Amino acid sequence: MTPTHKAGETVTRQETCSVTAVRKVAAMLDLDPEGFAEGDPLPRGWHFILLGADTRRSALRSDGFPGLGVPMPDLGLPRLLLGGRTVSYRYDMPIGTTLQRFSSIQSLTHKSTSSGPMAIVTILHELLPGKETTPAIVETQTYLLLAPREGSVQDDSTASSDPVVAERTITCVPDETLLFQYSALGFNSHKIHIDKSFARDVEGFPDLVVNGGLATLLLTEFLRRDLCLAPSALRIRHVAPLFCGRQMTLAAKRDGAKWLLRAFNDKNALAVDMEVDLQ
Repeated sequence: MTPTHKAGETVTRQETCSVTAVRKVAAMLDLDPEGFAEGDPLPRGWHFILLGADTRRSALRSDGFPGLGVPMPDLGLPRLLLGGRTVSYRYDMPIGTTLQRFSSIQSLTHKSTSSGPMAIVTILHELLPGKETTPAIVETQTYLLLAPREGSVQDDSTASSDPVVAERTITCVPDETLLFQYSALGFNSHKIHIDKSFARDVEGFPDLVVNGGLATLLLTEFLRRDLCLAPSALRIRHVAPLFCGRQMTLAAKRDGAKWLLRAFNDKNALAVDMEVDLQ
């Protein structure tokens, strides 16, 4: 049986922001791994490598999801999707540092919907490097636990007839290799990202689903590398799934002192909405 933790109970883990792991992230993003060394600041957005769980295989949920920092309760709801996250960057974390990770379930809410029962779980993570007394990074993640999907494969029928218009746009196509490498680096065995038959036959998706964290990483890399901006805070909503092998359009525009970044699917429908406060 999958272990669970009560809301508010904190799990403390020691992690290392190793240069080896950071260089693998760089390689995944097609950057020169040798451009990153111990003592350099960890690029903002790359801390996902520090949030992976080491849940035993016998304790995984039926969908393979290991939880992030704390075991995710099952509650008889077999489908799990990322609904959103917030991230606060207080100061830079040096590559090579040893840190404490504090993770806890902040809230667990049950709801009844027209599609059946649903639960909303919010998890808090705090990352404290070395002997620091305040966290460098604070992240909350909100997950939706859902009843089984009934019926045949569902395509992403939502489409927009309008072109994507923004101050800056780029396109990319997440492929199976990228999904595999991202999932491996975060030790995320959720089957919707790595098992096409499970994604189609059990979850009802047309293809592998792009990790919500990967979509976030692609947006923060757009912010870092193309716009040359450093975030102090992110607020992200995952509106619709993105699928492997299909073009994504990343768009950015200013909104006063903030930036708004969005990811659109291959039909120009909004998939991810990100509001960015700058450093």
